[in-house]
Amino acid sequence: MTGLADSFRRLIEATGAMPVSRYMGESNARYYTSRDPLGAGGDFTTAPEISQMFGEMAGLWLADIWVRAGRPADAIYVELGPGRGTLARDALRAMASQGLRPEVHLVEGSEALRKIQGGTLAGARFHDSIDTLPEDRPLFLLANEFLDALPIRQLVMTAQGWRERMVGLEGGEFAFVSGPNPMTEAVPDNQRAAQPDTVIETCPAAAALIEALALRLDVQGGAALFIDYGHLAPRTGSTLQAVKAHEKCDVFDAPGEMDLSAHVDFATLDAIARREGVASSLTTQGAWLTAMGIGLRAQALAKASPARAEDIRLAHDRLVQPDAMGDVFKCMALTARDWPRGAGFPEGQRRKPE
Repeated sequence: MTGLADSFRRLIEATGAMPVSRYMGESNARYYTSRDPLGAGGDFTTAPEISQMFGEMAGLWLADIWVRAGRPADAIYVELGPGRGTLARDALRAMASQGLRPEVHLVEGSEALRKIQGGTLAGARFHDSIDTLPEDRPLFLLANEFLDALPIRQLVMTAQGWRERMVGLEGGEFAFVSGPNPMTEAVPDNQRAAQPDTVIETCPAAAALIEALALRLDVQGGAALFIDYGHLAPRTGSTLQAVKAHEKCDVFDAPGEMDLSAHVDFATLDAIARREGVASSLTTQGAWLTAMGIGLRAQALAKASPARAEDIRLAHDRLVQPDAMGDVFKCMALTARDWPRGAGFPEGQRRKPE
């Protein structure tokens, strides 16, 4: 057991079970502030690390909106959870090809990753949250696999009604247990009559972030692109999962030493954004990348580097194919109400402000 696991055990023994949200939040806080989790030597690999094409498509997406918005000179680039800076590096290169060379602002809480990002992105400015970003300039924001790591809250239907799902101890081992307090009022009306053991998830931190960002876009202008694994329609069931050394593991194996994540409820975040006055668009990663022209980019790269042609083809397929990342990962685009809509999203998926 890890040091954090021992701390959790003592806390539970002293005060009782803790909410899933606290277990996930404190575990990930320890995990992300203590290491570089990316790449072959880490625990997982993200799309920007698979191929430069991913970041290039994202950068061109932002640059296209910037051009159609009249090329505002004071636009800034923002990235949430920028990892090693790979996405920003590739996106900024693509933006520069279109004349967009924005000031770079990175929202990153890990000192270990800030050092890596600073080496990749000279002159970048760091923030602990979006609260300290400039308030008077258009925002061009990217966030890849950021929302999935935010702590979720789980509710479970029991024989006594809806309760919060907690982490407790059974036989000295971590286990999911039901909290003591009725939680029916926190459950949407259309889900209250669910079958026993039904689990529903919410992510208050993600909801608050999208609400705050939507308000900023409404005032400052700009666009944001979120890419993550998740679902486009409401669903039930626990999606909490753990990864260590590129393998799935039990969520209780090593808190603070493994990546905990959950599927993003894009349907709810989409509704929040529209309620706050911005336009929202949803689609899958594969559909978006294909619409953005990643196939043509792959052909160009393969022609320029024939020896790498097969690797480029495999990377392209991994990013777009439905049985790889193409359908599991979703894209949500937010644009200020009077700004151009982002490319690559089907018209039928575009939702205007309510």
